[in-house]
Amino acid sequence: MDLDRGKPVWPQLADELRRRIDVGTYAPGSRFPAVVDLATEFDVAASTVQKAVASLRTEGRLRTVLGQGSFVVDQGA
Repeated sequence: MDLDRGKPVWPQLADELRRRIDVGTYAPGSRFPAVVDLATEFDVAASTVQKAVASLRTEGRLRTVLGQGSFVVDQGA
């Protein structure tokens, strides 16, 4: 994915992660990749990934369990 560095990056990243959830790359119930892993993959700061993940959590697409990580929420449930 090519990020447009002339625009805020975290919404672009959130769109890509949302797309991956929608197409099943990250299946419902599965553990979502760690912030540090996504930051490395997209070559962005961890804080950028955290903002994107927070927006997905707000939308109800992810749930986070303290000490365990984030998990993809089944949108059909």
